[in-house]
Amino acid sequence: MFLRPFTVWLSVAIVTTFLAPSAFAQDPPPNPRVLVETSEGDFELELFRDRVPATVVNFLIYVRDGYYNGTVFHRVIRNMLIQGGGFVVGDDDLLAPKNEGLRGPIINQANRLLQHTAGTVAMARGSDPDSARQQFFINIDSNLDFNFKTPLPDGIGYAVFGRVTEGMNVVRDIGRKRTGNHGPLTDVPREPVIIESITRIEVPN
Repeated sequence: MFLRPFTVWLSVAIVTTFLAPSAFAQDPPPNPRVLVETSEGDFELELFRDRVPATVVNFLIYVRDGYYNGTVFHRVIRNMLIQGGGFVVGDDDLLAPKNEGLRGPIINQANRLLQHTAGTVAMARGSDPDSARQQFFINIDSNLDFNFKTPLPDGIGYAVFGRVTEGMNVVRDIGRKRTGNHGPLTDVPREPVIIESITRIEVPN
């Protein structure tokens, strides 16, 4: 009769031990968000750190270092996309690449789960799939041709890493700017659209 209480206590202790990790497990931290302040207005982005962590970390390092401050949206294709983060207005109002603080290229994390729908943000790159560095673009409309199709160089697409959560009207306004040629660059806004700053927003847990 003295063994039964001990047995019950031991059973409860074992069950509690096995349940404790799940019972007290915490939700993963929320995805980081940033505020993009431009000469045309502000908008906010959520960054998909839970899905493409390496791409987001790369972007946030540039944000932390203030790299984007003073760069421009140098490419606008009307009602399709806006691209920026790599050029500044230099001497004689000519656009010049911003090389100071530039980091090496990153691995392309494009995948089937992240599609180029309206409002998504993706890394710009050259012909090499793994050549993205700091430049990014925002899809104003769905651009399904940019989606991941195969892991081959001609099918991997462009890595989506975030989305616009507030201020999409500002993005659309920028996407309607009149453009022209600017040296070797095409689709350049005739009036510079300056990225005044990109800063992280505190997100409550």
